[in-house]
Amino acid sequence: MSWIREGELTLLERFCANIIKAGPMPKHIAFIMDGNRRYAQKCQVERQEGHSQGFDKLAETLRWCLNLGIREVTVYAFSIENFKRSKNEVDGLMELARQKFTRLMEEQEKLEKHGVCIRVLGDLQLLPLDLQELIAKAVQATRNYSNDVSESLLDKCLYTNNSPNPDILIRTSGEVRLSDFLLWQTSHSCLVFQPILWPEYSFWNLCEAILQFQVNHSMLQKARDSYVEERKRQQLESDQAAVTEQLLREGCGSSRDSQLRRILLHKRSSGREERVQGFLQALERKREEWLARLGTASS
Repeated sequence: MSWIREGELTLLERFCANIIKAGPMPKHIAFIMDGNRRYAQKCQVERQEGHSQGFDKLAETLRWCLNLGIREVTVYAFSIENFKRSKNEVDGLMELARQKFTRLMEEQEKLEKHGVCIRVLGDLQLLPLDLQELIAKAVQATRNYSNDVSESLLDKCLYTNNSPNPDILIRTSGEVRLSDFLLWQTSHSCLVFQPILWPEYSFWNLCEAILQFQVNHSMLQKARDSYVEERKRQQLESDQAAVTEQLLREGCGSSRDSQLRRILLHKRSSGREERVQGFLQALERKREEWLARLGTASS
């Protein structure tokens, strides 16, 4: 049987799913899968058994998401801080993750075009030195080109840049904190904190989170749209101020005709886009080189 537990939802689950899908549905959900160790303690089993059941719950949750039409899921499975746990627990978690994610990758055809992306989030010091140097040089270069570094550019530099930001972030176990998980990407997400321990998570818990999203959908969408428009407005105002300063510096005066202003604004915008694309391409090449070296070293 597939690890993703192939099969239909129950009749009652299908009925509720159809009702929920009549409203706005999330495209991307992020989970902080918290409570495995507390579940093990509650059930008086080994911690490793709690983690194992937590991975099985992830498989079941992915099936629910597929049935609900949610095509992207990001999970917080392990943090840098977790390395402070006992060596036996860390080694067991790493081996469990290797087994489960290998099995998930083998089932990728069953999941249509779904895949698995493992992202490492941590301090800048964890980045290879050549990537740090590239970022530092890019920031230094902006002294000659004001406003090249923007929130939009930072969005594109993140490992999550090819994914939509999560519509919902769910944390289980009753903890009401994000633990530095996707802080940038979830600024306009529906945050749902549920008291259930992760291995006990149910289809109904997921439905509850989606309903919270639907209740707040219009407000969240309005906030997102307002944020995007504000970023565009600030960029345009900055460009207009820079063009006015350039005209004054060249002795043209602020009353220069609007056609020249439009030309200068377009030139400024296209020049910035060209520099940004050049930087992003160089960053992607560095990432690929680093991953290739990492793969060679581990083989």
